[in-house]
Amino acid sequence: MEFNLSESELQELKNAKMLLENPGIAAKATNFIGEPIERGFGLLPNGWQKNIGEVTKSSLMKASEAAIFTMKDLPGNQSSNRWHKLGVAISGGVGGFFGLTALAVELPISTTIMLRSIADIARSHGESISQNEVKLACLEVFALGGPSVSDDGSESGYYAVRTALGKAVSDASAFLAANALTADGSPALVRFIASIAERFSIQVTEKVAAQAVPAIGAAGGAIINTLFMDHFQDMATGHFVVRKLERKHGKERIQKIYNDLKLID
Repeated sequence: MEFNLSESELQELKNAKMLLENPGIAAKATNFIGEPIERGFGLLPNGWQKNIGEVTKSSLMKASEAAIFTMKDLPGNQSSNRWHKLGVAISGGVGGFFGLTALAVELPISTTIMLRSIADIARSHGESISQNEVKLACLEVFALGGPSVSDDGSESGYYAVRTALGKAVSDASAFLAANALTADGSPALVRFIASIAERFSIQVTEKVAAQAVPAIGAAGGAIINTLFMDHFQDMATGHFVVRKLERKHGKERIQKIYNDLKLID
C-alpha cells in the first residue's frame, strides 16, 4: 500500500498509533499489582463514583487555569518527562498513604503536573502553547487511551475520540477566540471540560481502585501515579506526533493512513 510519506514519517505515525491504541491504565496497574484491580473497587466506599467524577472535573478546571500559563512558548525544546514523573510520584505517595480521602487534594496537583508535562511534550513537537487551540489539544489528551461510559466498540479509537469531542472543541475554540481560558461562566468551556472529564474520570477511578488494593501503601501509590503519568505522556506523544504530521500533510490524509496502518503484520 502506498502511503506517500517518507520512511521516517511513516515510522513516526506507526509508533504514534502503537502508543495511542495501547491498553489503558487498568491493564498497566494490574500488571504492577499482579492481580485484577476489580478487587480494589470492592474496597471503595459508597458514593465513590459520584465523588470521583466531581473531583475529576474540578481538577481539570484548576489545571487548565494554572498549568500552561507558567510555561514559555519555545516550540521544539525537549520535554522534561522525568521531572514531571517525579512530581506525580510524590503526590501519589500521599494518595497511597491516605487513600481515597486524599483524592481531592492529590488529584488537582497530579493533574496540573500532568498537564504541564503534556504541554511540554506538545511544545517539543513544534506546537505553540500560547495558542488557545493548542491548549485545548493539551486538555484533549486526558480523554485519550480510555473509554467513555457511553462508548461502544467503534468509538474508543484515537480518531473516534477526537471526532466525539469535535463539537465541544469547536464551541470552546469559538469562545476562546474572544475570551481568556480562565474566563468564568462559559457554557462552552464547561461542556468541553465535562466531555474530557467523562473519559478521564474512568481512568482516575481505575487508578484509585489500584491504590485501594491492600498493601499498596505510599510506595505503591507513588508507582501507580508514575504509571498514570507514563500513560498520559504516551498519549501526549502519540497525539502531538499525529498533529505534527497533520500540519504538514493534512488531517484527512493522515487520518486515512493512520486507519490503514497495521500494527501487526
